[in-house]
Amino acid sequence: MKPHVICHMAASLDGRIITSRWGENPNLKAYETTAANFDSQAWLCGRVTFEKDFTDNLQPDLEPGATVPDRHDFIADKAATSFAVAIDGQGKLGWETGHIDDDHIISVLTEQVSNEYLAYLRRQGVSYLFGGVRELDFKLVFDKLGALFPIKTILLEGGGHINGSLLKAGLVDELSLLHYPAIDGAGSSAAVFEQGEQPGPPAQLQLKHVEQLPDNLVWLRYDVVRS
Repeated sequence: MKPHVICHMAASLDGRIITSRWGENPNLKAYETTAANFDSQAWLCGRVTFEKDFTDNLQPDLEPGATVPDRHDFIADKAATSFAVAIDGQGKLGWETGHIDDDHIISVLTEQVSNEYLAYLRRQGVSYLFGGVRELDFKLVFDKLGALFPIKTILLEGGGHINGSLLKAGLVDELSLLHYPAIDGAGSSAAVFEQGEQPGPPAQLQLKHVEQLPDNLVWLRYDVVRS
């Protein structure tokens, strides 16, 4: 069964998410404290976000000719109860370990990745699952996350392209948006949701919570309305 998906993001008042443009040292603690309100077992980001914020562009250390017993989904830590899910269709992320803090890493791949990369993930203790042959089928991905791991709720935390892809696929159930008192103004800055030149239909939302927080922040929560 597909986990419940909550897109939890911090944005400027014009919907941009590049926090370095919001002045010196914007206080992002509220992002973590609001996220703690959700009973989630996993959080999910795209490859670019992981490279920028978590892996420092670490390159995978592949062993030429390395093999794996099979090319099935692989669970490295069967006792894990909290997870960091990395959307990495082409298998480009490097990992020092199979965990980020206490969260076990699950890498979401296409079947195009090499045996050398799969063997590398196994050596690092990273779980992985296949979400499609050449392109990711996100419905399949979320069905597998719910079936293979004890995940009932996932926090979707960007970037804009992965948020947009999942919204377009009809897989986002809620939006939790923390508005910071800043206006970015740069058209080149990434937005909360980005869908490129072939966007899906506009998403309709139902407001469910409004809260003013310290430092002029506003927390908005919405349900995504299904047609």
